[in-house]
Amino acid sequence: MDTSVFPFYPRPRTPFLFDTKIVEIIIICLVTATTFIIIFPGIRGKLRTFWLLRVLTSLFIGTVILAVNFTRDWEVGSVNTKTVYKSFTHAMVNASIGLWIGLKGVNITLAGHPLHQLNETINYNEKFAWESRTQYDKDYQEGLEKGLPNPILYVAEKFYSENPCRLHQQYCVSTYYSSALMWSAFCSWILSNVLFLIPVPLYGICMMFVTAVCITVSLISYATVRHTPACNIHFGGSVLHMRFGLSFWLSFATGLLCLSISILLLTLHILKPHILLRILNCKDNEEERNKSDPESSHLDDDKTDAVSEML
Repeated sequence: MDTSVFPFYPRPRTPFLFDTKIVEIIIICLVTATTFIIIFPGIRGKLRTFWLLRVLTSLFIGTVILAVNFTRDWEVGSVNTKTVYKSFTHAMVNASIGLWIGLKGVNITLAGHPLHQLNETINYNEKFAWESRTQYDKDYQEGLEKGLPNPILYVAEKFYSENPCRLHQQYCVSTYYSSALMWSAFCSWILSNVLFLIPVPLYGICMMFVTAVCITVSLISYATVRHTPACNIHFGGSVLHMRFGLSFWLSFATGLLCLSISILLLTLHILKPHILLRILNCKDNEEERNKSDPESSHLDDDKTDAVSEML
């Protein structure tokens, strides 16, 4: 048997690396932000710094809301252990086993310590999607047919739809509603930007508040529906403990940011609406034009009086 080919694989394996959708979203955001930064020196007015800050903040919020729908680190966990490598063999390996849970599925990693053991490079990253019940079961069956290492199949079996732990049902329900609420937050974020540009400040503030509420409820939906301690994933005397990952805390920070912005803008709208109009570039440009060209302002007033007399 050729030692360069894994025993159960017909050809060398290509592990899952990352979701290209996340890279596309980040590239689009960076290109857009760079464009606004380039045109920033050409913007006239005293409040152009606030304009750039508002644009970059809005881009950050939209990028986070959109990207976390495709990330795999809402919940993460890892454990170092010595375990059986593959079925029908007693060969043991020292490895780190990781579990990465996202709104679209899970990633299970297996990395040897050291990577090269048993004449193989032990470095796996396998993706199991749960966009539907049949999709996850199909990915799991394909993993069995390919002969994935025992630790990966053991962890993947915990999320199988027929497993008595019922992790699949719990996570499918929580991630389904979390993803739906994140998409709702993205829609309300778009509406808030449109309303700020029209400009309709009060309605824009309301939609920004709705964005914060959608993100918060999405996080609550994900956090409250989790597996019970009885279904912990054991590897000998070690347990694979899970914790909230970067995407969860980034979404939490984004929700707080949206809530803080909406409260601040609402306070300005109630106490000092003219300052809010200047921040939103609704009044500053007009004042600058009148100051720089007072004759045109008088002409506009004369035209208005003339039209009023004709009527």
